Amino acid sequence: MPRKQKLSGREKAAILLVALGPELAAKIFKHLKEDEIEQLTLEIANLQKIPSEEQRRVIEEFHQMCLAQEYIAQGGIDYAKEILEKALGSQKAMDIINRLTASLQVRPFDFIRKAEPSQLINFIQNEHPQTIALIMAFLRPEQASQLLSALPPEKQIDIAKRIATMDRTSPEIIQEVERVLEKQLASLVTQDYTAVGGIQTVVDILNTVDRGTEKNIIEALENQDPELAEEIKQRMFVFEDIVLLDNRSIQRVLREIDNKDLALALKGSSEEVKKIIFNNVSKRLREMIQEDMEYMGPVRLKDVEEAQQKIVNIIRKLEETGEIIISRGGGDEIVV
Repeated sequence: MPRKQKLSGREKAAILLVALGPELAAKIFKHLKEDEIEQLTLEIANLQKIPSEEQRRVIEEFHQMCLAQEYIAQGGIDYAKEILEKALGSQKAMDIINRLTASLQVRPFDFIRKAEPSQLINFIQNEHPQTIALIMAFLRPEQASQLLSALPPEKQIDIAKRIATMDRTSPEIIQEVERVLEKQLASLVTQDYTAVGGIQTVVDILNTVDRGTEKNIIEALENQDPELAEEIKQRMFVFEDIVLLDNRSIQRVLREIDNKDLALALKGSSEEVKKIIFNNVSKRLREMIQEDMEYMGPVRLKDVEEAQQKIVNIIRKLEETGEIIISRGGGDEIVV
């Protein structure tokens, strides 16, 4: 039975997931809503034989859309259009941009995202802390971290706390802030409210600031709001971030970990994490851990996450005492 010429978005998504294979498809499903998973599962089940040429077209379209989104994030829609035109021609570039912008929300303060941090600090340092927090919540984490590091210590704490406790801000307020700053308005195609800030935003920023700035903010938050500080600390280093540690640090961490906890934690980890762990243990220990993992059979995700969190807590404790170093932005990470 011949397939219809024009595929729906859902059909394309199903074809892409099949092409990616079960392992990658399962990882993507983790980020989808329940009803979306059900719809896609049904679509995949109803797929007939997919011609290789059709599969190739779907993958190519997905690749082009990803590139376009990356270009928009880097320099805005005009920049994306210019790059795509050079690569794909005017018509194809416009098709991609139009498909994206139909649902794309161009981030507020886009003009600030393109500016140099040294210019930005002069531009915003005298603004109200809530205004600075709002602007920084929309910046790339590495850009926001440079700004945060350049502010006075007492202001760093205040702004980090404001970003972490920020939830939703009305588009009218965002527009007013942009207008007062006498810059062109970013395009706001939003619902009633625009999600901004939150704990994950401040975590992303703190993960890239220098160690001194991070320590100053966390210690102050521990005094002002212990629950908030604890939630931020738990999110700042996740189990998969073990790949950021050097071999010496990994070996130090492994001395503190129970082998059963390690085997359980590795059951739910990426191949990259398993590889770096196994590269830092003896052949005999590696075989023992692999044997434990095999005999364990299926395990509950909750148990895996608890084992991983135990290990993360050990890593954070060793970093706090200076026994290991977690790679992050800033000059104070250089070891001589």
